[in-house]
Parts: sequence; structure tokens; C-alpha cells
Amino acid sequence: MKGLVFTEFMEMVESKFDMDMVDTLIDNTSPASGGCYTAVGSYDFQELENMLIELSRQTGLGRAQLMETFGRHLASVFTEKYAGFFIEAGSSLALFKQIDKHIHVEVKKLYPDAELPEFSYEEANECAPFKLHYRSQRDLSMLAFGLINATIEYYSESFDVYMQQGKDGDKHICTFTLTPCAYAA
Repeated sequence: MKGLVFTEFMEMVESKFDMDMVDTLIDNTSPASGGCYTAVGSYDFQELENMLIELSRQTGLGRAQLMETFGRHLASVFTEKYAGFFIEAGSSLALFKQIDKHIHVEVKKLYPDAELPEFSYEEANECAPFKLHYRSQRDLSMLAFGLINATIEYYSESFDVYMQQGKDGDKHICTFTLTPCAYAA
């Protein structure tokens, strides 16, 4: 997993809790990396998972809540660092449609070894809501949920977001159904 995820996780922990919590996570999980991460490095996903479990233990907050919070944090980072993608898209649905065919293509140019989740979508129409499908080796659908909701807020849009998680062999899958609030039943 790319180091940007790890560096931003540590930033989130420090900003939401404090530096002592960062030290506690590193001390209590003893990551192989020693807890020294660079944005361009690659690290074992299990280190992040272990820190999430420890953060949950330390704070009493569930893994799902922590992952959603982290997704929201990442969205704020992405809107600053990669503002061009957000400006060019102009809306959350337009951005979500670009994830696999544009955004992840650009990520792969910079980081050819990046292991990215797959996204596909079903177009919304007057009878059916927009559906965004997530597929990954890693169980990060709650992180995606946080990213999706923060992106919707970034564009000052209003959608009810429902998620349905599952497994397909060794892959974690999730369908996010986005219904415009004005039309929600």
C-alpha cells in the first residue's frame, strides 16, 4: 500500500487525537517499518490494519467509524493536492465516473506498483439512482464511504448514500447507491 495512505493516517490521528496517540499506536503495534513512512514508499497493509485495531481499542470508536473519518480526512487532502481533478469534474457524480478511467490511470503513471481498488458505475436516470461499485483485495469500503460523502459535501450536493457490502471470493465488494435527497422516498 502506498505511503501516502500511511502518512495521512498518522496526520489524521495527530489532528483528531494527539501526537501521544501516534506514539502509542507505533509502540503498541510494533510495525515492521518502525512507523516511519514516506508518501512515495510502499508498506504492508497489515500495519495500517493493526494501527486501526489499536486506535479502536484506545479510543473506544469502532473500526468502521474510524475508517469513515479517515476517508473524510483523505478527501480534504485530495481536494487540496489534486484540486484539478475536482475542478475539472465539476460534480461528485462526474468525479466518481472518472475514478478508474482517468484518476487511477494518472496514479498508476506516478506509482506503477500501486494496488488500487476497482470502481465501476451504473448511470443514474429519472427512475434509478446512481450506483458506484467498489471491488478490492482490502476491506476499505468504509474509507470509500467517507471519501464519497466528503466529496458530495465538497460540491455542496445532497445525496442519500446507502452501501451494501459483500465478498466475491477473496475480493471485498460494495455497492454505494446515491439517491438525490430531493427524490428520496
